[in-house]
Amino acid sequence: MRLARGIQTAGYPAPMRKPEALSPLAAALERVGDRWSLHVIDALLDGPRRFGDIQTGVSGIAPNILSQRLKHLERERLIVARLYQRRPPRFIYELTAPGRDLAGVLRLLAQWGARVGGSRVGDLPQHTACGTPVEARWYCPTCARTIGDDESAEMRFL
Repeated sequence: MRLARGIQTAGYPAPMRKPEALSPLAAALERVGDRWSLHVIDALLDGPRRFGDIQTGVSGIAPNILSQRLKHLERERLIVARLYQRRPPRFIYELTAPGRDLAGVLRLLAQWGARVGGSRVGDLPQHTACGTPVEARWYCPTCARTIGDDESAEMRFL
């Protein structure tokens, strides 16, 4: 018998794996881990947009792909489409509360991309009061302290 990766077995069936619950990261990637979803969400962070405005804001996305992503994000309840014209049907798209919650994730991802991509300081988010690039940190409100990277083993998803 051949397994998917070309490994030969000695006539035994492939071992059955129990379906496991997705990790929090895997669950998130199932919802927004494709090439375009986070770009679409980013385009909607400043407020509701029409299809053409989103397409303009997301450079390089084809109309059919944008349409698919919008439908997917609506099924995931990250955006809502509101009809503003009946003939032909036209919609305005807006983030839901869970969709808006992704703003922090996008800032972190952009900060990481700027840092590893060798971006200029002006490409990083800056504190307007002093001009210093800001950094995101994990914070425990109970202990009233920042959790360092060296303490990541002490964090867990519940």
